[in-house]
Formats: sequence, structure tokens, C-alpha cells
Amino acid sequence: MEVPEIRTWVIFYLLSFVVLLVAIFITTQNDGQRWVSLMLVIVVVGVNSFLLASELKRHQRKKAFMRRMSKFDETEGDQGSSGHRW
Repeated sequence: MEVPEIRTWVIFYLLSFVVLLVAIFITTQNDGQRWVSLMLVIVVVGVNSFLLASELKRHQRKKAFMRRMSKFDETEGDQGSSGHRW
């Protein structure tokens, strides 16, 4: 990952951690609002799973693109008699 992407992920996971702490705080209270904490946990886990899956797909597309480009460079190596590419 590049540096700007790492910063974005760090901020995202810090926010996720805060949401989970709030969920734990709500769970410890005896107000009958456990459904709120459960909803928060489900949302955080779901968003994290979705973002992880999309990041893996993006990485695979980028890897396949780089592989295609390297094969394109090898096959398009037509050179004239002077050794220069056309």
C-alpha cells in the first residue's frame, strides 16, 4: 500500500475501535439497549468485511493488469533493422 492509503486505513480502524468501545459501554448499562450495541457491532464487522473484500479484489485486478502489461511489452517488441522500436 502507498502511504496515503495506510493513513486512511488507520483512521478507519481507529473509528471502528471507538464504535466498538461505545458498543461495549452500552452493553454494560442495564437500560435494555443491547440491540443498539449489537447493531453497532454488526455494522462495524460488515463494513470491515466489505472493505476487505473490495480491497482484495482491487489488488487482484491491479495484479492482473500488471501481468497483462508485462506480456504486452514482450509481444510488442518489434524492432527494425536499426534496433529501434516502431
